[in-house]
Amino acid sequence: MHEIVFYLAFAWMTVLLVVGVAAVIRLRSTAGRILALDMTTLILVALLILYADANRSPYYLDAALVLSLLAFLATLGLARYHGERKIF
Repeated sequence: MHEIVFYLAFAWMTVLLVVGVAAVIRLRSTAGRILALDMTTLILVALLILYADANRSPYYLDAALVLSLLAFLATLGLARYHGERKIF
């Protein structure tokens, strides 16, 4: 049962990743692209967590944590640049 749920979650996250990348490419507004890029990185974090659980390896959890922190900082920087045209 655990394997079925794992494969379903992995397939669903892969579909969501493809939709997120397509949204980053196709959206015209900058704010929409920022949100789509943030969504895509969060889906990548979820895929890393699923992969870490499948391989019983904590190193992928570390990579997921670092990626989520970098994505958060990048989203903050991009949103501030979009709103005020300056980062600092």
